[in-house]
Amino acid sequence: MAEVAASPHFVEHAALAEPGRVPPAAVSSRLDPADLARVVEDAQVPLADRLAAGTVLAVLGDPRLTPVPATCHVPGGTAELGLDPAEVARITAAWAHVGVVASWIEKETPAHSVRLDDYWICRYPVTNAEYRDFLADTGREHRPSTWHLGAYPWDRANHPVAGISPPEADAYAAWLTRRTGHPWRLPTEAEWEYAAKGSDGREFPWGGEFDPARANTRETGVHTTTPVGAFPSGRSPFGVDDMAGNVEEFVADRYAPYPGGPFVGDHLVQAVGDYRIARGGSFSRFGDLARTRRRHGAFPGPLYPVGFRLATSERPA
Repeated sequence: MAEVAASPHFVEHAALAEPGRVPPAAVSSRLDPADLARVVEDAQVPLADRLAAGTVLAVLGDPRLTPVPATCHVPGGTAELGLDPAEVARITAAWAHVGVVASWIEKETPAHSVRLDDYWICRYPVTNAEYRDFLADTGREHRPSTWHLGAYPWDRANHPVAGISPPEADAYAAWLTRRTGHPWRLPTEAEWEYAAKGSDGREFPWGGEFDPARANTRETGVHTTTPVGAFPSGRSPFGVDDMAGNVEEFVADRYAPYPGGPFVGDHLVQAVGDYRIARGGSFSRFGDLARTRRRHGAFPGPLYPVGFRLATSERPA
């Protein structure tokens, strides 16, 4: 029995697939990845066509995924963050149809000012392809929970990675720092929120009204991850993609009340206790989580696929 259990037939995860094995030569010779990348990020192109172009790019190799990730500069200054407590009732009522309760929104209160230095935040969340390189280079065995049977999803190479833990996200940042010689980290919660809403304090990265055509949330109807940058009309004021929808993103901070705000011991605290904040919402959740001020976390179970993006305090070369 022990010999059977030790057989390679019972090893749960196979070796990571090599990306170069799958592109069909007859197709790759006729298509220009740069042209496809422009289609993915052209708001005038129908969503179905943008997603189709992104799928082909995943197989051919996406030129947007570079060894040093693309970043957007966010100038330093005083950032106004959080929510006026007087707004809680209005927002709760606006999203009551999807079951939002006041305590979830109270976590965003009160409004307060934070001083931020200049920083650079990655334009896209970390993708499956980039996370695969991390696993291959480090030999880490734990695969993202969204990779079926641990298999690298080569057909979703340019989709955001999800189903990882905060320590794994931190380890990725440390690995990329070693690999590039540049200091990378997860953004702070304040940095993430300011990069998403800008100096004019937008409710969503694009403006004041929710629009399912601008972000991959449950209302959009895709019901799975999409290639990064495929919702260009949802871009933030600083040019950052996918800060609403697709997958939630861990930040550097653990949950704590804002200065003068209430501690909210909601169902997430009851389920997991102390937790790392996640931001931005996802394809599997409703648009309330795509609000720029919304504070959330990785609730146990498949409904909350969480990934991450990186930031840096130094201008990338």
